[in-house]
This record gives sequence, C-alpha cells and structure tokens, in this order.
Amino acid sequence: MPSESLEELNTAEPERAERELLACCAARRWADELIVRRPYHDLGTLRRVSDAVFHELAWEDIEEALAAHPRIGERASGDGREAAWSREEQSAAAGGGEAELRTANEEYERRFGRVFLIAAAGRSREEILGELRNRLGNDEETERAVVREELRRIVNLRLGKLVGAS
Repeated sequence: MPSESLEELNTAEPERAERELLACCAARRWADELIVRRPYHDLGTLRRVSDAVFHELAWEDIEEALAAHPRIGERASGDGREAAWSREEQSAAAGGGEAELRTANEEYERRFGRVFLIAAAGRSREEILGELRNRLGNDEETERAVVREELRRIVNLRLGKLVGAS
C-alpha cells in the first residue's frame, strides 16, 4: 500500500482517513481527533497536533493502541501497513537471543499486565533488552508515562511514513 500524501490525508473521506491513521496508532479517539482537526499544512503541524492529543488520551485509549502491538522481538502477523511497519521497526530485535527476550517480556507482562512497548527503530537488541530490564523497576505510574512517550515516538515515526516524509 503506497504512502499517502499530506494533501490526500487532509482531503480523504473520514472513514478512509481513520483507516490510514489507525495504522499509525490504533487508538480510535486519537485518530478521530486528528481527523476533525484537519487540514494540516505540514508534517510538523500534524505531529504537534498528534502530541497534544496524546497528552489528553485516557489510559484506556493507550491500552487500545497497545493491543495492536506485538510483543517486542516477535514478528507482527498480517500483511497490512501497521504489521509491515512493526516488522521494520523491530528488525534489530529479531533473530538470536529469543529466549532471553521472551523471558524478559513475560516478566514484564506479569508485572504490568500488558505488552512491553518501546520505540525500537534504531535500537539494538541489547539496548531494548536493557531498557526492558530497567523498566521492570518502575512503579505503575512511572511506567504508564514511559509507555505513553514510547507510543508517541512510534506514532510520530509512522506519521512521517504515512505522508511519505520519512
């Protein structure tokens, strides 16, 4: 599926725009807020609005987005845009050392009751595993703030991909 241009996103019917935005972040409230605030003059404006919406999302909205993310180090299934982006972003976490990463993921999931989320693009497997272990020491409130920020970073990367800017 080719990237949208910013103009195509600005003028798309709401249903199509929502589908495209949900590939960036599976939180419907986030996508709907971005749709009603169109048009965007540039990627920077789109990202600033996205950031502002992120700060207003309820934790339930963040959980909705998390549900679409595979466990770090595991290959995303499906052939849609979101799955392809996830596989690309996690490419450094793939291959070798799966047992160690799987064990750390399971420990995180027992501790926090959700998948470990990290903006993996550009990070090595060792960096990701180190961050996962460090975050196991966070309390719930701190970890929620970290998760929100990591998700925001992933979404900003994907917005660039969506409009063909990165």
